[in-house]
Amino acid sequence: MKRASKILIAFLVLGLLLASSWSSVTGDPALTDEDTILRDFADAVVLLEEHYADKLDYEQITKMAILGMLHTLDPHSHYYDKREFARFRIEQTSQYFGIGATIGTRNGKVYILAPFPDTPAYRGGLRYGDQIVAINGESIEGWPSAQVSARLRGPRGTAVEVQILRAGEKKPRTVKLVRDAVPLPSISSAYLLHKDVGYISLQRGFNTTTDEELTQALSRLESQGMKALILDLRNNQGGLLDQAVRTAEKFLAQGQVILTQKSRATQKVYTSRNPHPNLTPLVVLVNENTASASEIVTAAIQEHDRGLVVGEPTFGKALVQTIMPLPFGAGLTLTTAKYLTPSGRLIQRTYDNLSFYDYYARHRPGARPSPSTAPPRSGPAFHSESGRTFYGGGGITPDIVVPATRLTEDQVRLQGAIFAFARELVAGLIPGLEAYRVEKIEFNHVLGDQEYRITDAVLDAFAKFVLAHRREFHISAATVEKNREFARVYIRFEVATAAYGLETAAQALNEIDLQLLKALDAIPRAVDLAEKYRARLTAKRATSHLLAPHLGEHRGPSIPFTAWHKNGGRAG
Repeated sequence: MKRASKILIAFLVLGLLLASSWSSVTGDPALTDEDTILRDFADAVVLLEEHYADKLDYEQITKMAILGMLHTLDPHSHYYDKREFARFRIEQTSQYFGIGATIGTRNGKVYILAPFPDTPAYRGGLRYGDQIVAINGESIEGWPSAQVSARLRGPRGTAVEVQILRAGEKKPRTVKLVRDAVPLPSISSAYLLHKDVGYISLQRGFNTTTDEELTQALSRLESQGMKALILDLRNNQGGLLDQAVRTAEKFLAQGQVILTQKSRATQKVYTSRNPHPNLTPLVVLVNENTASASEIVTAAIQEHDRGLVVGEPTFGKALVQTIMPLPFGAGLTLTTAKYLTPSGRLIQRTYDNLSFYDYYARHRPGARPSPSTAPPRSGPAFHSESGRTFYGGGGITPDIVVPATRLTEDQVRLQGAIFAFARELVAGLIPGLEAYRVEKIEFNHVLGDQEYRITDAVLDAFAKFVLAHRREFHISAATVEKNREFARVYIRFEVATAAYGLETAAQALNEIDLQLLKALDAIPRAVDLAEKYRARLTAKRATSHLLAPHLGEHRGPSIPFTAWHKNGGRAG
């Protein structure tokens, strides 16, 4: 009964915490019979302890009980055990402690895909294609990559032995690494797509360094001649509210509403405090995994007619969570408010009559349809400053809806064979193609148009490789021939990963990224929006003193809107 008592105490602490939070909002200290709830829970634990056929995992029982309670409220309130909460808090600081490498499962095995610069993995000589065989002498056969990643992480300064098998070698080698802080920046890459179109990938979430990173990226691109910007928020699932507000106010004038946060008892309006906003023509890229804080930024840009939104309808999360530490190192994120966009709309996707699983798994019945079949928005209409119409619920609908590039079943199967081939190619093991050998990784590189172009000779060698390993990959020669151009792009991606890392390698996929290509085509429309936005600010400045003088003199060079627009939005 001692363990059950400990569980009861932990649950009591949580119950009192939730009750006090609820009371502070409602003013009613006795909404529920806490004694009855706690007694029922304790009785259930005692029955399990006395009669269950197997040994009980008390920590897991408590965790699942709390999660069940929170998920009856909404899908975003969440409980973290001690280890999970520590990891959650560390990653909010834009870093974690580990060896510093991206790992992934390929063909049933776990491999190093790329080390990060100046990390234990890089200093220890780990490279693309190294198969992880064991950690601290324990075989990882059958482990998912998430389990391997968790084992590689640990307290700073602690040692870990990683046994790897390198392409072309018959015996594994052991590398001893000392865990260290690994940067986890919000912005994974920032470069010029063309001569004067900048691209910033802000896909990792809003952490403590996001504002500083964005300031530096914008400054660097402007110094290189950027005249338009594509801000990529695809797969950005949110993060810190204050960082999202700072991101939005980079582009919005002082006094413009970014969001309104409403709890049961209070309401707070967040407005831009920037007297000198960046007025570069702007396109925001989104998809169905753009959520929460990234939706705040997207809606603010769209509803103030500051930029154009391209991609798929966003996730639809307008619930705000407060981080609450609990005793013994655990913690939770509890929904304490909702937010409204500048026009006043609530974009939260419905979770009524949906299980927690169905809410997140869109392929399940009741999930939101794909963008190509999504019904028109219904309900009350909201309007932007120029009169464009928006609707609440179900996320943010882009100005230009473009479904993501999706792979066929054959292409998904080919990816395993492509990785296996590229692993040998970059190791110099494919006869006649030694020019593709990669000796070491180079960071902070922009991929040139002609770098590591995949020739027909490489594709022919790939076809022979698949044929020689047909029992392993179960791919026919006809399938390889049908997907020849797909293989050309993805082999280049793998080689670029070995040579420059994943962030640079992603540039190899730009030519087949339908959403990115559409964003480039939409630059002239973004220029028109920017011109009109600037004109409205000028008119407001002329009629009032609400905005600071010289509003158009933002950081970086001024933009010759009309002349640039006539050039088609892109320089040659």
